[in-house]
Amino acid sequence: MDIIASYGTVLVLIAAAVGFFMAYGIGANDVANAMGTSVGSKALTIKQAIIIAMIFEFAGAYLAGGEVTSTIRKGIIDSTPFIDIPELMILGMISALFAAGSWLLMASMLGWPVSTTHSIIGAIIGFALVAVGSEAIQWGKVAGIVGSWIVTPAISGFIAYLIFMSAQKLIFDTSKPLENAKRFVPIYMGLAGFVMSLVTIKKGLKHIGIKLGTFEGFALAIGIAIIIAIIGKIAIAKLKMDPNADKQMQFNNVEKVFAILMVLTACCMAFAHGSNDVANAIGPLAAVVNIVENDGEIAKKAALAWWILPLGGLGIVAGLAILGKKVIKTIGEGITHLTPSRGFAAELAAASTVVIASGTGLPISTTQTLVGAVLGVGMARGIAALNMGVIRNIVVSWVITLPVGAALAIVIFYILRLVFGV
Repeated sequence: MDIIASYGTVLVLIAAAVGFFMAYGIGANDVANAMGTSVGSKALTIKQAIIIAMIFEFAGAYLAGGEVTSTIRKGIIDSTPFIDIPELMILGMISALFAAGSWLLMASMLGWPVSTTHSIIGAIIGFALVAVGSEAIQWGKVAGIVGSWIVTPAISGFIAYLIFMSAQKLIFDTSKPLENAKRFVPIYMGLAGFVMSLVTIKKGLKHIGIKLGTFEGFALAIGIAIIIAIIGKIAIAKLKMDPNADKQMQFNNVEKVFAILMVLTACCMAFAHGSNDVANAIGPLAAVVNIVENDGEIAKKAALAWWILPLGGLGIVAGLAILGKKVIKTIGEGITHLTPSRGFAAELAAASTVVIASGTGLPISTTQTLVGAVLGVGMARGIAALNMGVIRNIVVSWVITLPVGAALAIVIFYILRLVFGV
């Protein structure tokens, strides 16, 4: 307890610094995954992708980031064994943030798309094991989250496969692909608008004091989707394209239409990612702030300090802008050849899956969701369309992430205990 009384402000400042560092790592690695399909399909340049991500990642983190934060903060370990030793919980959460952030930085420099969720959960389990033992870990919750890492890539891959195959059947495999694109693409735009607006309405608005019922929320989301579809129809009608061109030229023009759509899905994915993955950085930070503010008492439920969500949002944006290019290249170009229509299918599928997970408070891995979606699109074209060497490297990096996060956290935890004399 003395450490909290003596060093409370210092501990909060250290936690804020490593929280920002962790968010920076998320931006460098995970946000790159969110924008990789857009850049890989040439729908957006790196610069455009970074600007879009800066706006929508921050909005998602700030407006809709609170729900998953509580799962990361309290759901992985049981706080009961820490009631008499809250200083160990503080040092442990700081260790976890520093460990996970360090691994993300290393992986980003190597161009490996690893899971930030794996990183932070592995790190939290690592410090808890050496601090109070395995009884502090909520193994049931961990099993549920691990299960979601297997299920969500499968779900996003399946959704991406369906979206891509529907585009093939309705547009590309027809005698008049251009005409059918003008008919069906606004529907896809409306669908993307619906997914994005629903999470904003259901999760974002309550943070600014607006609460809507289920019926009102769905009605508003449908209304927004219809408006977006109408805007899309007008925008596509203005594109100058020759309907009498040969089929290959028509295909190229249809891809231009999907390139417009990719901008919308890029926004959707960035918002969904911000709402879900900011928790990996600010959940442990929030725990430290709450314990210090309550003089060592570990509260069952506590409000987020006003500055925590913006700090996480800014860290994510900085990481993407400075170090995001390498992982963008791996996701966008390494797994399979992406065109705007394929990238759209992958991105919308991944965004839908992340939004569902964010709404239920389950901290899934955006990396695995997006890679699953890209694999789904690749599989629709046959196994030969996939770069199995890159996929193998990605899977290996996933497998080692959790134990590396745990090992780093244990080392940092012991160092902090020595420094603070605990």
